[in-house]
Formats: sequence, C-alpha cells, structure tokens
Amino acid sequence: MSDKFKILCLVLFFAILLAMIINLNTGFLSLHFQDFFSESSSSQIAEIRVNRVLVILLAGISIPTSGFLMQEYFQNPLAGPDILGITSVASLSVAFYIFFSHDIFLPEFLQNSFLSFAAIGGSLLLMLVFLGITRKFQDKSYLIIFGFLISAFAGAIVSLLQLYAENQSLKNYVLWSFGANNMVSRNQIYVLSILILAGLWVCFKAIKPLIGNSLGTSYAQSLGVNLNQLKILIVVASSLLSASVTAFLGPVLFIGIIVPHFCRLVYNPAKLWQQWILNMFLGMLIMLIFSIIAEKTQIPLNVISSVFGIPVILGMLLKQNKI
Repeated sequence: MSDKFKILCLVLFFAILLAMIINLNTGFLSLHFQDFFSESSSSQIAEIRVNRVLVILLAGISIPTSGFLMQEYFQNPLAGPDILGITSVASLSVAFYIFFSHDIFLPEFLQNSFLSFAAIGGSLLLMLVFLGITRKFQDKSYLIIFGFLISAFAGAIVSLLQLYAENQSLKNYVLWSFGANNMVSRNQIYVLSILILAGLWVCFKAIKPLIGNSLGTSYAQSLGVNLNQLKILIVVASSLLSASVTAFLGPVLFIGIIVPHFCRLVYNPAKLWQQWILNMFLGMLIMLIFSIIAEKTQIPLNVISSVFGIPVILGMLLKQNKI
C-alpha cells in the first residue's frame, strides 16, 4: 500500500469527520452536545439528525461501490445503476408497492423489508435481462442506449401509476422520490445496514476475479476465473447496493458514475482494491456535502445530485470525444 494512498485515505477520513459534525449541526434548531447523549427537549431532533447522517453514510458507501463494480465489469466509465436503468426499475418496483399496498396492514419493520425487497427484486430482474443481452451487443455503447430505453419505459409506467393513484399514495411516492433522508427511521436504517453489508460481502468476493477479468477474458480464464460466477456476483452486489438505497432514499442519481470517475483521476485505476476503498471514502464525503446543501437550501437531495452530476458526465463525454 503506497504512501499516496494512505495520505488520500487519511485526508478523506478527516474530511468525512468534519462533514459529519457540520451535518449534525445543520438545521432550523441549534443543538448542544448533550442533546445527542442525554434526554432533553431537543433529543428527538438530535436523533433525526443522527439518523440522517447514518443513512447518508450508508448511501455514500453503497451507490459508488455499485457504480464501481459495473464500470469495471463492463469496462465502460458511463456504466452505473442509474444510466443502465437499475435505479429506474427499482423506483418502479417501489411505486407499485406504495400505490397498491396502502390497504394492507403490516408492522413497520415488515413494511420496510417489503419496500426494500420490491426494489431489489426489480433491479435483480433487470440486471439478469441486461446481462443476458450483452452477448448480442458487440458495441458496448448500445448497452447505454438499452439502459436509457429501460429508464424511459419505467418512468412512463410510474407516470401512469401517478395519474390514477389516490392522494395519500401519490403524496407518499412524491416525498419518497425527493430523497427525504430526514424521514428515514432507525428501524429502516437497521434493514438498510443488513442489505448493504450483504452487498459489500458479495462485492468483496467479486474484486479478485474482477481483477483477472480486467486483463481480458482469455487471460482471466487461464487464471481460473469463473466468468459466469463473476457475472452473478456483479449482478447480486450491484442490485443489493443500489436498490436498497433507492428503496429508502429515493433515486439518488449520478453518484454511482461520478465518484468512480474521480477516484480513477486521483489514484491508479488498475489497483481495484484501493479503488474500492477510495470509492467508499469519497462517496461518503460527497453525500455528506450534498446533505448539508440540502438542509441549508431545502432542495431535495436527488435534485442536488443531478445538478452536480450532469455537468460532470457531460465533461466526461466531451473528454472522450476529444481523445
């Protein structure tokens, strides 16, 4: 492990700590240190802010990891859970759940579980279809077009559902789609943590064969890499990580594309273990910064991520075109 990598991680670690402190102190009401550790009139607000920081950290870990896996597997810097349609299909699955489950009484913990299972089930199905057609497309740019078409189709179905939805269901979906991180409860964080830990474990199993795959299919097979198993690992990890966050935070767009891009700019892109660690650190920092901006301006989190991400992706496209 090089000194440059250690310094990068140390700088990002302290930046994350600072951003967490600022985040905990950002809101309409000023809190004191004891509000976070003892019963007071502001304890509930303190708990909401702690939950906000925790869910943002989880999102910062999982979404960039999902994008990193997909970009390395498809060898395409524009591959990501939102561009390839995973986020859109997860959103469609959540929409079906919100609009059609309002008459079913379930305990809160089960509601959270079914919400996440709906998102993950939809994204897994899409990824299986997506990987099934990769053999038919020699030019990988067609994969981006396919993902765009899937996103457009999912958006059209969601719009149709919204047109005929009841007022309360429509309100719940709109609030969810805004990325309302202040509304995530501690029970939801527990469910989200379990899903993300499972996704990170699958990611850990996928990194070593992914290194072999990056050297070429023939070379990977000569090293004993099971390409079919690798494909399954990428599908499961990407879907778990991106869809679980989408289920609770709404569609947080473009983070899964721009964070891996920045990480490749600042450190050797061939060292995938270090790239994965950098993606998690930088993802947490960027998401914390976005959360602070969202609290200061009252602009939804997914709007901020889009405003930031679109110019970066446009710059990537222009840079590639020049090359």
